[in-house]
Amino acid sequence: MIWNSKLQLWHKVLIGMLLGSIIGHFVEHDSFLIAQILSPIQTIFTNSLKMVVVPLIFFSVLYGVTSIDDTDTFGRLGSRALMIYCITTIIAVSTGLLFANIFKPGVNISAPHTGEIIQHYTSDKSISEILVSIVPNNPVAAMVNGNTMQVVVFAFFTGFALILIGEKGRLLRNYIVASANLVFKMVELVIKMTPYGVFSIMAETVSSYGTGVLIDLMKFALVVLAALTTHYCFLGLLLLVIGRLNPISFYTKMAVTQALAFATSSTKATLPTAMVELRKKLGVSKQSSSFILPLGASMNMDATAIYLGICTVFFAQRIGVQLNFSQYIVVILTATIGSIGAAGFPGGGVLMLSMVLSSVGLPLEGISLILGVDRVLEMVRTSLNITGDCAVTVIVDRMENTLNKKVYDAPIRQLENNTTK
Repeated sequence: MIWNSKLQLWHKVLIGMLLGSIIGHFVEHDSFLIAQILSPIQTIFTNSLKMVVVPLIFFSVLYGVTSIDDTDTFGRLGSRALMIYCITTIIAVSTGLLFANIFKPGVNISAPHTGEIIQHYTSDKSISEILVSIVPNNPVAAMVNGNTMQVVVFAFFTGFALILIGEKGRLLRNYIVASANLVFKMVELVIKMTPYGVFSIMAETVSSYGTGVLIDLMKFALVVLAALTTHYCFLGLLLLVIGRLNPISFYTKMAVTQALAFATSSTKATLPTAMVELRKKLGVSKQSSSFILPLGASMNMDATAIYLGICTVFFAQRIGVQLNFSQYIVVILTATIGSIGAAGFPGGGVLMLSMVLSSVGLPLEGISLILGVDRVLEMVRTSLNITGDCAVTVIVDRMENTLNKKVYDAPIRQLENNTTK
């Protein structure tokens, strides 16, 4: 009866994590419960994640690219925004990789079949070979084989071609919107299975490696929070250096937007409030707030990029694999693209993690391990994501000389009446 009550998903995930840990503590790994019941549940959940990865990547990236149909505005204003978005995202995922390699959150967590997995890392491709291999000669085969980087490239190529043909592709764009919404609903259904997946994975993990694994998960969460805090400060530095603006004014005036993002875990749900606050509290022009901010909400997820980078190294450390330089480049590329495909809905980052892991040959089975702490971390990530979108919007508006500096510098008390109108 408790499980059927109006508990939120993250409540159920935490309950599943707790119950799984308790059962795993008292049950042997080779028991009937683990081997014949919980292990199949874990496999079904993992296969469900794999099932939606390719369609999610293809349609979410395609949906994000084709949502840009004003090519004239996109030419100047959009190119500046995209350039800064790409730079901040690359810096974000690099920050995540740096923190993961310094603090090593996954070194104390063992995993089964480590020897088999390490065999996948015997080949070391050069950067040129990697760049050549991401362009598919057969996009259908790329989807069938689960080559996620090739799927992303084909999605970008298709979306760019649709932008160029304009109104002639309107019917296909409508189909893409409908297909993207279908895939998002599929993802939502899979995410609803998360408590059961977490329950089974935690029971098997704790029964094999003990309750010490929970302490290691807390270490993982602290590393993520430290990296997110660092990038939060970095955004203020961008405002100070590039925009020549006081970052304290930005942080204080965006507090409501950040709090709403934290509560909803949805960048898209926070977007209307953010647009109003940018215009009325920070003096951003209507053109920038109406174009650059929605563009960022669809394509810029700095916190998600940090998270994807840390998770990738975490899982590599967990199975005892040392990623090489070429693989780190692939992680940066795929995490950057994956953060674009996260689409700003709750749970999107976890699904895009599948793409990043598979791009360097890491197994997807370990994703369920972090789901118990992911929901809380997602609330913080969403708050940072919208903060990054707003910061870039302010910077670009400042570069365009359309930012109202008087409104930006004005004390928040003087603007509260205007904000509530």
